[in-house]
Amino acid sequence: MSSRLGWNDLVWDDPDGGKIILHGTIPTVVFPRKLRPAIEWHGLGLLESDEVIELWEQEEKDEAESSGVNLAHGLVSGGTMGIFLEEVTQIDDVTSGRFPDPEPRRVHRLAQRHNRPVFFIEPELDDEEWVAHMIAEAREVSRWKKLLALVTVGKKWRKRVKVNIFEAEKPPKGVSANLSSAAVLCATWWDMNEWLIGEHISQSRNARFASRLRGALKELRTDFGKEAVLLVPLFMPWRSAMFNQLAKLPDVEENSSNKTSRLDPEEE
Repeated sequence: MSSRLGWNDLVWDDPDGGKIILHGTIPTVVFPRKLRPAIEWHGLGLLESDEVIELWEQEEKDEAESSGVNLAHGLVSGGTMGIFLEEVTQIDDVTSGRFPDPEPRRVHRLAQRHNRPVFFIEPELDDEEWVAHMIAEAREVSRWKKLLALVTVGKKWRKRVKVNIFEAEKPPKGVSANLSSAAVLCATWWDMNEWLIGEHISQSRNARFASRLRGALKELRTDFGKEAVLLVPLFMPWRSAMFNQLAKLPDVEENSSNKTSRLDPEEE
């Protein structure tokens, strides 16, 4: 398995048949074609609730009315995302600061166009176990020591960047080397967010998601057998943790797909 900031997608083979492709993305960054998944896939797994589609549509509407409004809001909102956006948009030869998040939205629209099933991996809010998880996460984030530490978030950010630089890999030939800098910023943003919720809660979330990803792949096998391929876009530094959870062979949690409708042809 490549480093967590490697550019190759991680492929996990389910012993029951089929593959899960963990496709790394960087928030708000548009990937060149060379970094987009080349393998044929049959279904899409989004590590989100179905509400993300409504959010994307609203962001598209906002952008149509006032270009750049979502980026402006993100910059002034503060926190780790504000720092990330401020720094990533200053990198030359990297198209960034785009809303809705370009790569997940792009593959979602592909799924719509080709009538491929979409699985929303985050459980619904009527799921008692998931509600308990969300409450635990909120409590952890609001601990006074962590809230106090956020006062010096800039200092913590710079220290983490220096660590993550050593994990960066050069992108493939023909792709701007500056994307490595964007990957480092992505890892720093992710690490800060994971620190806020804590390792135990993070692992609990990943374990539940892995079970539901296996459930999504199981449904795909109904139509595509052992050749079924589930594409999962997720932030680059998240891939290795999810791969490791899948490798533990968690119990399959079945979840139904949200059938998509076809769209008019557009550029992929």
